[in-house]
Amino acid sequence: MVEEPGRRIIAEASAGDEAILPWVNPEAFARRAIELSLDDRNGARNAAGWVFFDRGLIDAAAALQYVTGQPALTGYGLSQSYNRHVFMIPPWPEIYRKDEQRRHNLDDAIAEYRRLLKAFSELKYEPIILPKVDVHQRADVILERLKLA
Repeated sequence: MVEEPGRRIIAEASAGDEAILPWVNPEAFARRAIELSLDDRNGARNAAGWVFFDRGLIDAAAALQYVTGQPALTGYGLSQSYNRHVFMIPPWPEIYRKDEQRRHNLDDAIAEYRRLLKAFSELKYEPIILPKVDVHQRADVILERLKLA
């Protein structure tokens, strides 16, 4: 599994360049997330078996498009970058938690989720919305779906 670029960037920024923190400069943050995501995608090209990305290039491009108002979903080879099926978990109050790295509130998370659903659909991916059940049951849904692929 490839760890979420945003959390890696925040850890990196906290140790030095705070100018790329999302609450300081969301555009710089999104651009850095794109760089990391491109590296992650390239690094996973020859991996054997399934590779799961906890967020990634499409998320970063959608964020850049949102903060700049400029098209960002048309570049980076996004329409053929990943498996067509994308597992998504909607943010809901029972599981949503803010922390030092995730400072936005639930309403912001829901708005971002909706933007991502739209972005994935525009790029011809098929979002698979995981049910609002515990993590073990969600894992079972994913494993069952992978058997069908």
